[in-house]
Amino acid sequence: MDKNTVIGFVLIGVVLFAFSWLNRPTPEQIEAQRRLQDSIAQIEYLQGLEIQKQEAKNVADEAGSIPAEAADSLQQARLQATYGIFAGAMSGDDGYTTLENEKVEVRISHKGGHVAYARLKEYDNWEGDPLVLFDNEEVKFDFTLVTATNRVVNTRDMYFEPVKGNDANAVTMRLATGNESYLTFTYTLSPDDYQMKYAIQAVGLNGVLAPSTNALDLVWEQDIRQQEKGRKFEDRYAALYYKFVADDVENLSEGKNDNKKVANRLKWIGYKDMFFSTVLVADGEGFEATTLESVHLAEGKHLKHYKTTTAIPFDIQGRESTDFTFYFVPNQYSMLRKYDKDLSGDDRLELDRLVYLGASVFRWINKYFMIPIFDFFGRFFSSYGLIIFLLTVVVKIVLFPMTYKSYMSSAKMRVLRPQVEEINQKYPGESKAMERQKATMELYSRAGASPMSGCVPMLLQMPILISLFMFFPSAIELRHESFLWAKDLSTYDAIVSWNTYIPLITPYFGNHISLFCLLMTVVQIFYTKFNMEMTNTGQQQMPGMKAMMYVMPLMFLVIFNQYASGLTYYYFISTLITIMQTLAFRFFINEEKLLAKLEANKKKPQKKSGFMKRLEEAQKQQEEVLRRQKEEQAKRQNRSKR
Repeated sequence: MDKNTVIGFVLIGVVLFAFSWLNRPTPEQIEAQRRLQDSIAQIEYLQGLEIQKQEAKNVADEAGSIPAEAADSLQQARLQATYGIFAGAMSGDDGYTTLENEKVEVRISHKGGHVAYARLKEYDNWEGDPLVLFDNEEVKFDFTLVTATNRVVNTRDMYFEPVKGNDANAVTMRLATGNESYLTFTYTLSPDDYQMKYAIQAVGLNGVLAPSTNALDLVWEQDIRQQEKGRKFEDRYAALYYKFVADDVENLSEGKNDNKKVANRLKWIGYKDMFFSTVLVADGEGFEATTLESVHLAEGKHLKHYKTTTAIPFDIQGRESTDFTFYFVPNQYSMLRKYDKDLSGDDRLELDRLVYLGASVFRWINKYFMIPIFDFFGRFFSSYGLIIFLLTVVVKIVLFPMTYKSYMSSAKMRVLRPQVEEINQKYPGESKAMERQKATMELYSRAGASPMSGCVPMLLQMPILISLFMFFPSAIELRHESFLWAKDLSTYDAIVSWNTYIPLITPYFGNHISLFCLLMTVVQIFYTKFNMEMTNTGQQQMPGMKAMMYVMPLMFLVIFNQYASGLTYYYFISTLITIMQTLAFRFFINEEKLLAKLEANKKKPQKKSGFMKRLEEAQKQQEEVLRRQKEEQAKRQNRSKR
């Protein structure tokens, strides 16, 4: 081979490499191709199902027109042709095998071999009936199997044989193939607990299922029952939750239809209503290529419909089982935390995320402050109305320094009110607004009063108040707990109800009036009037501001009328305590001495704070802008006269 030939081959190789490099598919194109292949496979799968259904229908039609013996033979032949080695599993017992302990009753359906019923024994629904998470009509749990002869079958259509062992709380559901091979679903309910182990294992299925089988496609659907009295309020807290492997917990939208395709592996998937959840945890590699869907149901006895389409690892050789854990749990924070007791790092389940406590700082306050105090009082008192009252007192004690500082700021402004009114008379009208504001700020600065000093403490209280707003509706401890006239502190306490649908009122306010919410509104209106009189500094207010202050409590009446009575009871008690604190401050603080102290401050050398300096600089800049505007206006007027 001469030199030119070698160079030619090298150049051809370079050209081919460059062509391949420049024309390689992008990641987006690869993903699009994968989706196309998945869609084609799905279409072929659905077509196969339709063919199988039509063949089964033909079997039934033909069986009805020939003698019984011949019909049985014909049906068996057709089933063999349609379902192959699984033909024998297409008939069987429609019964159930029940597993139960002190907390949970679970029924395993022989058809499909799946969990078809789950009841929490310690709870009931708002009508007093047993609390059933789902029954056979409300759940679908189906695996797709592809045989070695390319037949597609579904576990939901086939009958499993229950095999009981020595453990009364365990059962193995066996799907036989007619040979020495079968698929097993093993369920083991833990004693005195809400969890149940679930293991899938192949026995001799190599040669029965397609050789390329290394995963099983799973479709899990469930209708979520309405368990609480306030449907609209409960619906806000029902959502499909999921946790990534070694990552955070997320959820689909609570308020609208939602779906999401998840490329990363998931550790668990949870179907949650307001206070109860069904969770499936993958003990191994996790769920892969998952599609999650949540559909809102506007009417009927169900709130939402959840659906999961995913794939799970599967060893066709049967050397290893695919392990899961079902949790049929109340959403009780302290109890869910216990499942992470012996786990650390990425192994933690974080099932407590099913309890909505707010995000970031609000969840932190609830976890480390509100819940420990709430649980502490719960160990000594059985009345949750009393526990909420005591929690409110503790919160008010913690906030007392900020409340006191805020009151002192408003008291300083109030005792300086006569001097502010003198300034208003000295600089009347809009034309002297800048001079009036400057003189007022100088008065406050010399006296040692600051309008901002009362706002900052109030802002610092907001995280705690918002955290409590998140905590009370999620506290299952309040569920079905009565106090005074409220029969259930986890929902509204209606004193007046009606059935007629009233436009604008029924969708937003509801068909009832909650007494604690009404009392909360009345007290807040009284406090608004009282507080406006206490904080009147003599300065001019924006038009309509006074009316707006009274509108806010009325807006809260509309917003909170369908909320938990435990929450509105807290706001009612909290506002009452605030009024009593304000009256106590007014009684014990001598405003004459306070005014004398402020007058003495005027004689001291002035040391301006950074805020006051920035405020004065801003005023000077504003005055300069106004001066220039007046000069420009005067020049334009002079030019127009000429």
